[in-house]
Amino acid sequence: MDFITRRRPIEPPAHAGHGLKPTLGWPHLVALGIGAIIGTGIYTLTGVAAGLAGPAVIVSFAVAGAVCACAALCYAEMATLLPQAGSAYTYSYAALGELIAWVIGWSLILEYTLVCSAVSVGWAGYASGLIQQAGWPIPAALLTGPETGGVVNLPAVFIALAVTGLLLVGTRESANVNFVLVCVKLVALAGFVAITLPHFDPTHFTPFAPFGFGAEQIGDHKFGMMGAAAIIFFAFYGFDAISTAAEEAKDPRRDLTIGIVGSMVACTLIYMVVAAVALGASPFEVFSKSEEPLAFILRELNRPVSASLIAGAAVVAMPTVIMVFMFGQSRVFFAMARDGLLPRRLSRVGPRGVPTAVTLLTGAIAAVIAGVLPLSEIASLANAGTLAAFIATIAAVMVLRRRLPDLPRVFKAPAVWLIGPLGLLGCAYLFTSLTAKTITFFFAWNAVGVVVYLLYGRARSGLAQA
Repeated sequence: MDFITRRRPIEPPAHAGHGLKPTLGWPHLVALGIGAIIGTGIYTLTGVAAGLAGPAVIVSFAVAGAVCACAALCYAEMATLLPQAGSAYTYSYAALGELIAWVIGWSLILEYTLVCSAVSVGWAGYASGLIQQAGWPIPAALLTGPETGGVVNLPAVFIALAVTGLLLVGTRESANVNFVLVCVKLVALAGFVAITLPHFDPTHFTPFAPFGFGAEQIGDHKFGMMGAAAIIFFAFYGFDAISTAAEEAKDPRRDLTIGIVGSMVACTLIYMVVAAVALGASPFEVFSKSEEPLAFILRELNRPVSASLIAGAAVVAMPTVIMVFMFGQSRVFFAMARDGLLPRRLSRVGPRGVPTAVTLLTGAIAAVIAGVLPLSEIASLANAGTLAAFIATIAAVMVLRRRLPDLPRVFKAPAVWLIGPLGLLGCAYLFTSLTAKTITFFFAWNAVGVVVYLLYGRARSGLAQA
C-alpha cells in the first residue's frame, strides 16, 4: 500500500547556468495576471451568473475572487519550490503522495479540456452574433447546441479545432501580441462601461438577491449568490500564470505578492464594475438569456456599432485563452507520462516542440463537448476539477510547512495558517454549491481514474520501479 503515500523528492531549484533572468517587476506581474484572467468570464459568464443570482452576482464575483486569491498565494509558494511542469499534480506528488497526485492530475485533465470547450462556447456566442448581424446564410440550428434548440454549435467546434491546428504547427504568442490583446480587452470593457453608465437605472437592483445568498438547487441549476459564485469561479482561471513567472521576478517575496494580489483585486473590481453597469442598463432577467450579454445590452440601447466592437474584441481575444489551456493540458499529460503514470510515449514531442498526439486528442474532445453542451454545464464541470486542484495545492503548502519547515523558500505565502484554512473552506463551500449532477460526474470521473491508476499507473510509476 506504499503507493498511497510514496512521494517525489523535493529539491531546492538549481538555477546555476540554467536560470531565467530576473527582469520582471510587480507592474509586469500585475499586467500578466490581468491578461490571463480577463476573458470568457467577463464577456459571457456575467449573463449566466446574473441569471442565477440576480444583482447579487456583484457579491458573487467578490467571493470567488477572495477564494482564488488565497489559492493563488499558495500556488506562488509551490511554484518556487517546484518550478516544473504539472502544476497542482506535481505539487501534490511531492507533498501528499502518489495516489492523491494521480487524482489531481486526472482532475486537471478534466479541467483543462473543459475550459477549452467553455471558452470555445463563449467565443461562439459573440461570433454567432456577428454572423447573424452580417446576414451570412448559416442556419440558426448550426449556431447553437441542442440545449438551446439547435443541432450543433458549429462556431465553437470551429474555433476549438482552429486553435488545435495552430498549436500543431508550433504557433505561440509573442509578448507584444499578448500586450496588444490585453489592451483590446480592457479598452473594450472601458468602452462598455462608458456607454452604459448614462443608462444606469437603480431600480434594476431591487430585489438585490431574488434567489437568496446561499445555493439552492432548482431543477438542474443551483440559484443564489453562492450558486453563482460556484459558476463564475471559472472567471478567475489564469492567475497561476503569475506563479510560473516566480524565477523571473526581481524581488519574488515582494513582487509575487503584489502581482498576484494586485491582479486579483484589479480583475475582481473590473468584474464587479462591469456587472454593476450591465445590471443598471438592463434587468438581469433580460440579458442573462443571451450568449453574448454585453453586446446584447448595447444592441438593446440602440448602439449596434458599439455592440459589434465589443463582440469583435471578444472574438479576437478569447482564442488566446484556449491556446493557454491547451498548452496546460499538454504539460499535465507530459508530467504524468514522464512519471510513468500514463504511457511514456505521451511525453514525446514532435519536431516543432508540440506533443502532437495529446494536442490532437484534447482538441477533438474539446470540440465535441463545445458543440453540444451549454456554457453553464461546461463551466460547472471545469470548476469541480479546479477546486480539487486548489484544495490540493493549499494543503500541499501547509503539509510542507510542517514537514519541512527549514526548506529554502524563495517566496512564502503570507499568513499561511490564516489564508490556508480560509482557502480550503472557501473551495469546499464552492464545491458543495455546484449542482448535484456536476458533483456526481466529478466523483464518477475520478472513480474511473482510480481504476485506471490501479490497473496501469501503480506498477509502472517511476517511483515504483526505482
